[in-house]
Amino acid sequence: MYQTVGQDAIEYVANALDVPLYRRIISGSAVDMSSEYGSRDAKKNGALEGDETEDLHELLSAVKAAHPDVQGVSVGAILSNYQRVRVEHVCRRLSLTPLCYLWQRDQAELLAEMVEAGLEAILIKVAGIGLTAKHLGKTLAQMQPTLLKLNSLYGSHVCGEGGEYETLTLDCPIFKRRINLVETETVIHSDSDFATVAYLRVKNATLEEKVAVTVDPTVPPVLEESYDSVRESVEQSLRSQNQSVEMLPYDAEAAILYYPGQSAKRVGSWVVVPYVHGDIDRDSTVPIEDEVKQCFQKLQEQLQKHGLDFSHVASMNIFLSSMDLFARVNAVYGTFFGSSPPARACVAADLPPTHRVQIECVAYAEKHASERQALHVQGLSYWAPANIGPYSQAVTIQDQRIFVSGQIGLLPSTLALPEPRSLATETALACQHAARVVQALQSNSGGGWDGHVQLALYWMVSFDDLPHVRDAVRDLDAEALVLFLGVPALPKDALVEKQVVVHTGRFKGTEDDENEIISATPTRSFHTLTEGESVITYATSSFAHSSAACTTILVKGAVSGNMNCALEDALSDVLDSAVTTKVFYRPSEQLSDPPTFLQERGLSIMPVPCTFVASVERADWDLAICIMGS
Repeated sequence: MYQTVGQDAIEYVANALDVPLYRRIISGSAVDMSSEYGSRDAKKNGALEGDETEDLHELLSAVKAAHPDVQGVSVGAILSNYQRVRVEHVCRRLSLTPLCYLWQRDQAELLAEMVEAGLEAILIKVAGIGLTAKHLGKTLAQMQPTLLKLNSLYGSHVCGEGGEYETLTLDCPIFKRRINLVETETVIHSDSDFATVAYLRVKNATLEEKVAVTVDPTVPPVLEESYDSVRESVEQSLRSQNQSVEMLPYDAEAAILYYPGQSAKRVGSWVVVPYVHGDIDRDSTVPIEDEVKQCFQKLQEQLQKHGLDFSHVASMNIFLSSMDLFARVNAVYGTFFGSSPPARACVAADLPPTHRVQIECVAYAEKHASERQALHVQGLSYWAPANIGPYSQAVTIQDQRIFVSGQIGLLPSTLALPEPRSLATETALACQHAARVVQALQSNSGGGWDGHVQLALYWMVSFDDLPHVRDAVRDLDAEALVLFLGVPALPKDALVEKQVVVHTGRFKGTEDDENEIISATPTRSFHTLTEGESVITYATSSFAHSSAACTTILVKGAVSGNMNCALEDALSDVLDSAVTTKVFYRPSEQLSDPPTFLQERGLSIMPVPCTFVASVERADWDLAICIMGS
């Protein structure tokens, strides 16, 4: 984890910065070399004895003891998940905030910014194709053309994130003194026609007083061009005010869909626990914390029936009777997960009076820990919102199915909503965040897949905002199944939250060549059934040779027996492989029952009351059924 080349000059760097230097001998080794660090078990997610990461913990503990006002740790990671995960694990245990403002930046842009800012850094180690000992001692400004050329020819990392080179900074705007190298020695570690490994040993240097220089660092734009166009589209729609939809009567107390006796269901390696809630009247004096614990006790019991525990959970959906409970629920929720917690979405809903919390859980019984990979970024950056809370940005199962947590329009650098409040900016940010999470997964996995959004859910607070958001994202989600769902409130009082289910399009080869990876693109199919005034539209995003499908069934009006039979026949394959089945419905006196085959087929159903249920085509659906296949 630690780069030791250049450590002979570290005291010069400390003096140039004019800050105290703390050092510690590395006594540990790389005990845990996996992509995760710590344990998914919350009770075991602490120190890992003998690992080199614990040396960092001890060193930062000493710094914090000597400087109790220290609140954060600046981290230079641009691409390395291995390093980031370990630094964040240490910071979490010490209640320090990781500041990772280089994370996921475009490396060519970042290198240019460094050069333009007057950062004078020289190469002190080379270990990449096209780099030789003659490049040692050259500055980043001198090397910039070469590094860009090597990237074009061989895909080398412009900023050396693949270990191609290491640098030593001699001067930059925050240095109070400049470092002058007096004597150096070139050491050839291994001479190779492919990639020479050599480094520069600093034998003597001096410090030179300098005139203070103030340089404002370049701050990347909040929105990329494509998502800035989403913002402009929403703003234009709001200005025109020519979009309107009529809100149908909504009565939270009118009709509640109950699905008693719901228990965990296993489909292949997938296990879903669809409808977990406490048995405490919301008007009782029982603390919400006790109700959450009761829910997790039930959840644990259901998972244990299938030999699973909380470490196997891939995705959680949490519904609260009031968003005022969010912080208290979150505090208890976090005690059940260790490192790499599941992806999650949390919204308010008009729940039945018998409970204040409702949970849906999707777990996967992996044979090897590597079959479940989480992206859990906790540092502040310009990339996407940090997940300071106990959930991951995304969880990938078997390099195929990706659950992306609900994304609200937070400014990543501050974790605050834009001021003044803006539906347009929040919508664009939520969409950009979801896309950047998938992009980070692509780069961290080595690429080779495009990522196909099969299902996109937009949780929204105001029905009046629906037409403006719906039109703005129409092209963005053109290949996905899209639902717009009204709820009373979202975390941090956000206006919109985007949650997506993605598939990499990667599948294992045939039995003759199990190592072969097949890439595929999903296809969408749309069908409509009508009978009198009743309308049912069903759509599926599916792959030709897999049951990894997502299906939506939109219902307006009563479902007759003929329509029910026609639906069941048409969706027979989907129903056979169904893992999760959510029923989003708008309570009203006229609410009709969902198609009867949902329960007759033994599907695990999660009912979710919504203030409105809309699609790209219309805004007055009575209910929407969303099915995810295995």
